[in-house]
Amino acid sequence: MSGGITRGVLFVHSVPRAVCPHVEWAAANVVGVSVTIDWTDQPVAPGLLRGEVPWHGAPGTGARLTSALRGWAHLRFEVTEEPSEGVDGGRWSHTPELGIFHAVTDAHGNVVVPEDRLRAAVERAGDDLELLREGIDLAVGRAWDDELEPFRYAGDGNPVRWLHRVG
Repeated sequence: MSGGITRGVLFVHSVPRAVCPHVEWAAANVVGVSVTIDWTDQPVAPGLLRGEVPWHGAPGTGARLTSALRGWAHLRFEVTEEPSEGVDGGRWSHTPELGIFHAVTDAHGNVVVPEDRLRAAVERAGDDLELLREGIDLAVGRAWDDELEPFRYAGDGNPVRWLHRVG
């Protein structure tokens, strides 16, 4: 692997059992090593499973993981990528209803909203504070957070195993 190295986590919040091997296969194709996720029941969505797996890879791996996983029915997931030398961190959130949300993140995982997005929200809103709130909510991905939050809590305390390419 040439260039910098970064790391992140793939959080699969809900997935049908039949899709689990496909998620592992898609992730393995991106990170270049075999991926086995310890799947557990998702209490928020009976009949669906959840799992998470950390990864190491080149900057941009988070975006490639997201692209490889998007579009499957009932699949809710998030991918994080830590900042690396010269590259911002990122978070990608996906739900079947909303699609993909991407945000640049700082060293602490906070969403960083570019000034152009803030200026656009302010300009669009004019004097309407409710429109301004909507613009800011969109810029920080609030709808995705609102939908995924119950699924996130269901994963507290689960084991984590790191993935990395060897050699």
